[in-house]
Amino acid sequence: MNEQFENILIYFSKSLMGKANEEDILWDLAKNCIAKLGFVDCVVYLLDHDNRLLVQKAAYGPKNPKDQKLYNPVEINIGDGITGYVAQSGQAEIIKDTSKDNRYIEDDALRLSEICVPIVYEDTIYGVIDCEHPQANFFTAHHLKMLSAIASICAIKIKSVRDNLALMEEKDRLLEIKEEMLALKLKTLNSQLNPHFVFNALNSIQYFITSEKKRLALEYLSTFSKLIRFYLKQLERDTVSLKEEIEMLNAFLKLQKLRYDDSFDFGIAISEGSDKVGEAIIPSLVVQTFFENTIEQSMSNQQKNQHFKITFKVFENSVTMEVQHKKQNTGAFSENHPEHRQNILQWQDQIDLLNTLKQYNITHTITESNNEGNYIRNMALKLPNLT
Repeated sequence: MNEQFENILIYFSKSLMGKANEEDILWDLAKNCIAKLGFVDCVVYLLDHDNRLLVQKAAYGPKNPKDQKLYNPVEINIGDGITGYVAQSGQAEIIKDTSKDNRYIEDDALRLSEICVPIVYEDTIYGVIDCEHPQANFFTAHHLKMLSAIASICAIKIKSVRDNLALMEEKDRLLEIKEEMLALKLKTLNSQLNPHFVFNALNSIQYFITSEKKRLALEYLSTFSKLIRFYLKQLERDTVSLKEEIEMLNAFLKLQKLRYDDSFDFGIAISEGSDKVGEAIIPSLVVQTFFENTIEQSMSNQQKNQHFKITFKVFENSVTMEVQHKKQNTGAFSENHPEHRQNILQWQDQIDLLNTLKQYNITHTITESNNEGNYIRNMALKLPNLT
């Protein structure tokens, strides 16, 4: 008897070993319960935890006379019938006479014997093996022992398949994230190195050269080169030091000021108490893109004498950039330029993607007011401090 038991377990183990998906596992299990255990009917259910249902997935016997196709498959609520009860309790049962058990639910025909075993591993119930026989008192303790061992082998295999599937899905998700992040960086780089900005900056530098203003030409050419190198370097990085970001923001605004013929001025300051500015790390390509959009919008009406006051505040878990944009009160800030609105949407897409993929929780707010003939827009951008 023990030798037969061992041979059956070895057979089931080898048979299930080569199965790569749950469907093949369950059909192989049902088929071998008939072929090796001498049963006439076997149905295998999987547990749908979300809907608290047992769903028939494979069968051999009257439910499936010849192929891997279920005829009139049923779903059973957890707790209903003998099968649902076993799925709920996690304890195998032998019913010697189903006519005397009010839990019995007749499927395609009345059968007097039933053995029901949970497919369980490490306290996780994956499903139930349910076998019936027309004769009363057919199933024995030996059947229960063999079927319980087979169910354990099946549970381990199902767990392995699901773990491998989850691993593959995670690999695919990470690859997709990398592709999305790279696409995002390329889109951001394309936006920051747009032809208008590049050509206007180079034309201004060329003007200084032709005007014999060599010192200014060298100064702005050096600034432009540093900015380009910074952008290209950020393609390989997800974060940047706040100190470097502020330095590059200063360079960017300096070139933009040159591009727009001194239509605005700006000041950048670190809030008192932010003594760890040199240690702060923030997501890359967020501040620069934010200011690109802000400058493009503010300069769209070519109004002179605009001012940007930029203040960085460093906290233990976050960095806040506060921007006060002041101009003469000639009307509200126009946001009706299609190109600017598209840029804003792209920047918001960038923030949404970073928040989703990296859980950065980047937020920004805008308030507007009038004060002594000036129109003031206050903007705040809150970034995580990733030190």
